[in-house]
Amino acid sequence: MMNMIQSTQGYGARKGVKIAVYGLAGMGKTTLCATCPYPLIISAESGMLSLARYNLPYIEVTSVQQLRDIYNWCRNSNEPRQNFQTICIDSASEIAERVLGEARKKNKDGRAAYGDLIDQMTAVIKEFRDLEGYHIYMSFKQERLKDESTGAFVNQPMMPGAKLGQAVPYLPDELFKMDIEGFGPQSYRVLRTQPDLVNMAKDRSGVLDAIEEPHLGKIIAKITNAAAF
Repeated sequence: MMNMIQSTQGYGARKGVKIAVYGLAGMGKTTLCATCPYPLIISAESGMLSLARYNLPYIEVTSVQQLRDIYNWCRNSNEPRQNFQTICIDSASEIAERVLGEARKKNKDGRAAYGDLIDQMTAVIKEFRDLEGYHIYMSFKQERLKDESTGAFVNQPMMPGAKLGQAVPYLPDELFKMDIEGFGPQSYRVLRTQPDLVNMAKDRSGVLDAIEEPHLGKIIAKITNAAAF
């Protein structure tokens, strides 16, 4: 039994940091991929124009099966481990919408289609989240939902189906809201790492400021360096 006991020290550096970021269209979620350490981008949005000035590898996917094939390649092959440190999924919301479209074609019962979506997307998000040796970045569209217990409206990651959207914030280690501070020419983008009255967010590492620069490489370094001590 003793040989099963592990230490939490250095967990982030050893297992990789798992980050989800949500925000409105045009906020810069795709561009965040360029700030990740040695990224491989898995794109479902055909929205690589914002990265055209960089030289970054990407794979375009059109189904959840392709996503699973990439997961198995990253998990079982030495090739991606030798070339990439971060797997970026841009965006998980778009992939979920495609999965739902596939499920509706196979099943005319809308409830069954949503059930299939929840099962498949929860499974694949967990698979990438638990992929050891890589940092994982997943981007999400944003939606504004009413909290039935308080009556307040809260911003959170968008996914088809209420249950799947509610489950997403619990899955990654880090959940950030990408936002803009200031007005006009003086405005600048930020990542919110702490929840407030209108934004869902969390930082399990406990080392981040409430507002961080939108640079995932610096955030990952901050988390992993803290975990080393």
